[in-house]
Amino acid sequence: MKRDASILTAKRVLDIESRAVKSLIRRLDGNFAKAVDMILSISGKVVVSGMGKSGIICQKIASTLASTGTSSFFLHPAEGVHGDLGMLMKNDILIAISNSGETEEIIKIVPVVKRMGVKMIAMTGKKNSTLARYADCALDVGVKEEACSLGLSPTASTTACLAMGDALAVALLEKRGFKAEDFANLHPAGSLGRKLMRVEELMHHGGLMPRVAAGTTMKNAILEMTAKRMGLTGVFKGRKLIGVVTDGDLRRALERGGDILGKRVEDVMTRDPKRISTTDLAEAALRIMEEFSITSLFVSDGTAAGEIVGVVHMHDLIKAGVV
Repeated sequence: MKRDASILTAKRVLDIESRAVKSLIRRLDGNFAKAVDMILSISGKVVVSGMGKSGIICQKIASTLASTGTSSFFLHPAEGVHGDLGMLMKNDILIAISNSGETEEIIKIVPVVKRMGVKMIAMTGKKNSTLARYADCALDVGVKEEACSLGLSPTASTTACLAMGDALAVALLEKRGFKAEDFANLHPAGSLGRKLMRVEELMHHGGLMPRVAAGTTMKNAILEMTAKRMGLTGVFKGRKLIGVVTDGDLRRALERGGDILGKRVEDVMTRDPKRISTTDLAEAALRIMEEFSITSLFVSDGTAAGEIVGVVHMHDLIKAGVV
C-alpha cells in the first residue's frame, strides 16, 4: 500500500510540473524575443543570479548557455553585495531569477546594476513584483501551484524556470547559427566530446599513410599494406587518389585465380574510394563506415582540390571511444 501511495504521489508531482511547463507556452510573447535580442546585442557575458533553489537553477542555466555558444557565468547575489559585483561589466547583461520577485539579496543588487548601466532580464513568477518593474525585460515563469504537498518547497516553479532557461539557450543557439562543430570545441572531454572529435585528430598522415603509385605491382602493394598494418593502401596517380586496395579486394582477386602478385594495382583496386574532410567530425566518419560497410576512409584537406592528407580507420575510432 505504501508503494502504491508513493506511485500516486509521483504521478501527481509529474502532472503538476508538466502542466507548469506547458503553461509557459501560452504566455510566451514579445518579451521572450526581446530577451533573446538583448543578449545577442551585447559584447560581454550573460551573468545569471538567484538565491537558494533558484540559485541552483541559475547555475544550470549559466552552464547550458555557456556550452551552447553564449558566454555566461553564475553570480551569487549575497556574495555580489559584498564585492563580487565587480565581476559584472557594463557590456554584460544580468538575468536575475526570483519566483517572488522580492528576494532581498536580488533586490539589493538592482540599484547597483542600474547605476552601472547594465541591462537586466528578470525571470519571475510575479509580473508586478519589484524585480519585474525594474527589469528591462521580464519573463513570466509563474506557476499555479507547487508540486510539494505543503506548498512550501520550490518544485514546479523551479522546473518552469529551468525550462524557460533551456528555451532561451536553444533560441540563442539557433540565432547564432551554432553548429555541432562549435559544440565539439566546447566539449573536448567525456563520451560526447569523443564523438565530436575532428577526423584530423585521429587520422594517420605523412609516412604513416599507406600509399602506392599507379602501376605498382600487387606484390609491392601487399608489402605496403603489411608495413602500415591498416589492411589497405591507397593508389595514387600523382597527388590524386584513384583507388584503394583492401584486404577484401585481395580475397576477391585470389578467388578469381591467376598470378595476383604480378598484377598491377589497377587490376585489383576499388575505384573512387569514400573519403571525408579533415574538419568533419569523427562521428560523421563512423556513420559513413557503417552505411557502406567499410573500415577506413581517406581524408582530404577540405579544399576544392581535395588533396588527400591522411586516412582514418575504424580501429582509430574505437580506440578514441567514438564507437
